[in-house]
Amino acid sequence: MMGLMASEETRTMTPPTGRSAAAHDAGKPGGAATRAWTMRLLVLGIVLSALNLRPAITSLGALLEEVRDGLGMSGSVAGLLTSVPPLCFAVFGVMAPRLARRFGAGAVVCAGMAAIATGLLVRPYAGGTVGFLAGSALALMGIAVSNVLMPVIVKHWFPDRVGSMTGLYSMALALGTALAAAVTVPLTDTLGGSWQTGLALWAGLAVAAVLPWLPFVRGRATPPGAGEEPAGATQTPGPVSPSASAEHARVEAPRLRMTRSRTAWALAVFFGLQATAAYITMGWMAQIFRDAGVPAGTAGLLLAVTMVMGVPLAFVIPRLATRLPHQGPIVLALGVCGLAGYAGLYLAPAAGAWAWAVLLGVANCAFPLALTMVGMRARTGQGVARLSAFAQSTGYLISIPGPLLVGVLYQHSGGWGLPIALMSALMIPQMAVGFLAGRDRTVEDEAAR
Repeated sequence: MMGLMASEETRTMTPPTGRSAAAHDAGKPGGAATRAWTMRLLVLGIVLSALNLRPAITSLGALLEEVRDGLGMSGSVAGLLTSVPPLCFAVFGVMAPRLARRFGAGAVVCAGMAAIATGLLVRPYAGGTVGFLAGSALALMGIAVSNVLMPVIVKHWFPDRVGSMTGLYSMALALGTALAAAVTVPLTDTLGGSWQTGLALWAGLAVAAVLPWLPFVRGRATPPGAGEEPAGATQTPGPVSPSASAEHARVEAPRLRMTRSRTAWALAVFFGLQATAAYITMGWMAQIFRDAGVPAGTAGLLLAVTMVMGVPLAFVIPRLATRLPHQGPIVLALGVCGLAGYAGLYLAPAAGAWAWAVLLGVANCAFPLALTMVGMRARTGQGVARLSAFAQSTGYLISIPGPLLVGVLYQHSGGWGLPIALMSALMIPQMAVGFLAGRDRTVEDEAAR
């Protein structure tokens, strides 16, 4: 079965570069051993990086009440915190391809992990709301650039395993999300009850994620996906300086205009709507259950179940997606699960709570599907880099108002009927644009028209 999957993914996903990095390394003395070591290090770096892409958000959610009391934060400012992550992802994510062209994708991800570690360590002790927000923004900047460049790195280094590697990355991301939500409060209590300690301890995980990327900082392993190598070019043996790569790209690489691609727009809107649903779920689902009479501890477990569903499914769905010529059926199946979960929250939130948590966890797996489609809707590394930046930056901008709007509707209506109706209504266009984004076509063809 693995052989069949590899042949399918190779036919669809192999970039049109000259010799692959594997073939080039294998032709040198000791090249096979070096290549194997490099690939193991890359897999470790990808997994550790993915584990760090959500704890900055979910650990704060677990201790938000303590943070508000400790900083004297107003309710409105605390509410705005739910929209800060997508705002930072949109603003900083668009910078990732340019930084990768200049310094190399591996170096940028390494710097991103360092920024996460620094931000998480600084923000609890910065003193005051402004310092806390600044530290959070630094950590979220590191998350944003890493979000954008992960599909680029996977596309170049694992062209015949895009689905399985995206699944591994997404599974680790879901695990980090659930882990931070589940253990931050118990660890804080164990370490003396200080919310500063409870938030700062996640910096250690980010420091560990810096280490595997250090060998890639000098640009030797920079993928052409960052924009250095035009389609059809032959790789030059040996290291290439970032400045030479950038100059080569300026001379020969065609500049893609993502705004001219209908597929890019469909993928961006799909990404934005699934992100809206995910942030609403992370921010409000536990409160929905609590208002229905579910004990607070159980409500937290239900949210953890929703997040944990992404661990196995994030590995299965991308691999399945790369074997299909059209990913629309998967989009529709996930959307139906979401609609069923929302219907359950409205009709019987407490009676069927575990079932609704599972269904919404399945629906949230639109995120790894979106990442997989980023790699499938572009032929070249440059196309993946630009599409990833465009889809994620535009998508996160779209997702900013969602959690705030749900809070406003809840406050003014006094119940969850209108917010749940909004969530259900947003699922319909998500399914429609996701179906369009799943068609078998590439942005290079559309952006060049």
